[in-house]
Amino acid sequence: MRIGGIVGVTVILVFIFFYQWPQLKKSGRKVRMVFFSLMLLNWVLAVLLVIFPEMPGPGQLIDFIFKPFEPFW
Repeated sequence: MRIGGIVGVTVILVFIFFYQWPQLKKSGRKVRMVFFSLMLLNWVLAVLLVIFPEMPGPGQLIDFIFKPFEPFW
């Protein structure tokens, strides 16, 4: 079932890419590189979450950073 999730995420990101790319052709090279880099990063994170569903998310990182310092004393 993991293969289906990976394929599904890939298809969705490919649709987003092809929908936005004609608008980005008018933009500069830097904008296109940032867009492509963010799409690649999103794909990697989505695939990791499909493979390792118990992986902590960004909300848990924020909770760890901003929780009280009492346990560290």
